[in-house]
Amino acid sequence: MIERYTLSKMGTIWADEHKFGIMLKIEIFTCEAMSKLGMIPKKSLEKIKKNAKFDIDEIRRLEERTKHDIVAFINNVGQNIGPEARYLHMGLTSSDLLDTSLSLQCVEASDILIADIKKLLSVLKSKAKKYKDTSCIARTHGVHAEPTTFGLKVAVWFDEMKRNLERLEQAREMMRIGKLSGAVGTFANIDPSVEEYVCKKLDLQPANIATQIIQRDVHCQFVTTLALIGSSLDKIATGIRLLQKTEVLEVEEPFFKGQIGSSAMPHKRNPVICERISGLSRLLRANAQAAFENINLWHERDISHSSVERVILPDSTIILNYMLHKLIPVIEGLLVYPKNMIASLNKTKGLIYSQRVLLELMKKGLTREQAYEIIQRCAMQVWQETSDFKEVLYRDRKVRKHLKATEIDACFDIKYYTRHSDMIFKRVGLK
Repeated sequence: MIERYTLSKMGTIWADEHKFGIMLKIEIFTCEAMSKLGMIPKKSLEKIKKNAKFDIDEIRRLEERTKHDIVAFINNVGQNIGPEARYLHMGLTSSDLLDTSLSLQCVEASDILIADIKKLLSVLKSKAKKYKDTSCIARTHGVHAEPTTFGLKVAVWFDEMKRNLERLEQAREMMRIGKLSGAVGTFANIDPSVEEYVCKKLDLQPANIATQIIQRDVHCQFVTTLALIGSSLDKIATGIRLLQKTEVLEVEEPFFKGQIGSSAMPHKRNPVICERISGLSRLLRANAQAAFENINLWHERDISHSSVERVILPDSTIILNYMLHKLIPVIEGLLVYPKNMIASLNKTKGLIYSQRVLLELMKKGLTREQAYEIIQRCAMQVWQETSDFKEVLYRDRKVRKHLKATEIDACFDIKYYTRHSDMIFKRVGLK
């Protein structure tokens, strides 16, 4: 389940070992920059670079006493460096390390998620093209509307995920900022060139302006982007779940040999993966709300955002990574039942062609209101009787006054409804 993902590649990004590893790079790069300014002797810099290391267990032991994880980290690194440790963390504040390392972690997490989305896009593209001409019923309000194709349904998902890819790439770029401007962001005790040097080494951009922290609207955009993507996955999963209902069964998520649907009912084949995806999307949206609350901090900073971000940033990236890894094989192995789609198309006895007949009557000179009244009356007969819509139209005097039998028949051509599929696919980028 999802807890295993704390040990995955995504999970390791948020591990203390990796976080402190980034912070150590920041401290060393800072010393390099200061050495270039003549603030740290070259020999001292060499000793710092040679001996700078940390021990997670020792950091945790020191934190028990200091109640401050960054101080514990600096003290532990200083123990290993020796006398040259006096040059460590000069002019910096804890948030310089925390925020810059956090930015880098979010960028690294984004890279994994971007690769996941590209894989999902590839799978959706394949499925959309495969079922481009597979007719099925479209539904509005859950009620049969007009014909479409299953390929067009998947193409909608594909197009939305393309937008999500763009959104995540934008959010990644927004997070690609560092901050080493000191206690309240004024560079009072550190030269701005140090920030520029360190950020360049980390492939980050210096923040245009900061207080003691990078402003949290940036992080909010990142978390809300993850929530938005998760909501799109929820939409896809819900679409599959609805189409898997027994009375519909037009598609079905894969069901593997040996899989159990229900402990009580052996016949059950439940859309459990899609349900899991829908459920987890709720956590992403809840985390996004917490990210909004983090934007408003007291003056140049308080610390109320920190505890929240230590939960929502790892959790949101890990959850979305997990959701993508679960949805991709569902789409790859999706069971599609064209015969059931045809059965659904025929279920309302031709009522799905009502608008076409309405428009044909209007072409004959009737007002919309006149034509609508005639067609709605005929349609209501079908709901109440066992007759097909076409048969009712054949018998209706007002319809036959304006339409020949052949003209009525032409209104029931399903290809009319999907004749622009190629054009739509080209727009979406599926040609």
